[in-house]
Amino acid sequence: MRVWESLKEMFQDTQAIPLYVLEWLLLFVLMYYVFRTLKENNAKYLIIVYSVLVVVVGIVMVLAPGLDSNAYVIYIMLMSVFFLLLFSTEIKRQIWAGKRGAAATTMESMSAVGARAEEYIAAIVKAVQSLSKANIGALIVLSNGNLPKEIIESGVSLGAKISNQLIEGIFIPKAPLHDGAMIIYGDKIQAAGCFLPLTQRDFPKEYGTRHRAAIGVTEAADVSAIVVSEETGIVSVVKRGEITRYADSESLKKFLRDYYWKEFNTEGKRS
Repeated sequence: MRVWESLKEMFQDTQAIPLYVLEWLLLFVLMYYVFRTLKENNAKYLIIVYSVLVVVVGIVMVLAPGLDSNAYVIYIMLMSVFFLLLFSTEIKRQIWAGKRGAAATTMESMSAVGARAEEYIAAIVKAVQSLSKANIGALIVLSNGNLPKEIIESGVSLGAKISNQLIEGIFIPKAPLHDGAMIIYGDKIQAAGCFLPLTQRDFPKEYGTRHRAAIGVTEAADVSAIVVSEETGIVSVVKRGEITRYADSESLKKFLRDYYWKEFNTEGKRS
């Protein structure tokens, strides 16, 4: 009855109708952007939390006497801004990627962008295959620039150009950085020797520390990882906490192309 009475009062004031429509339209646009951001960053639990808060507080506002509907709108807006701030780095990266993509189309052709990506892909695949044949363990994380600062700072900052020689050299047994993870961000080896969070899920015994770390970091952040087993030389790829073993050169190339076409610019995405 309160909802019905509120609706009647709102529509009786014809001058206020456009303002109400505009207010709720902006609210729905903001909520849609929040849901899209959470979905793109694989934040499934936050989607549930956000939805529950919107519904529960809406029910409370309807049942509680004397509460203005504007308070609910303000609450949703503030809560939405809070959830967006949790992914401020990802939002900035998307905006920058859009600008960078527009600039790239004016400065270089798409074929040049593709050639650069293929150069890095070839170097990584060659290094991984060499490490696999020699049964040398390795863990490479493909970052989107959203890894926690603590992970990057746990290793040694490099900022070096990607090359198969450098990748292989870092993972040589007894080398200072071989036990940690290498972080690749775009066209640079950002850091090496980094420590990653381990997954708490149960896995078979053949999944060693590197595999558990690769799964753990992809559960904690929207990144991908490549693992080379020290015992068997088997190459695995990990994304969103799911591991795929026995990756050959072709599947590795596809895995890396998905990363680079997304990372270099939004215009370069394959259909």
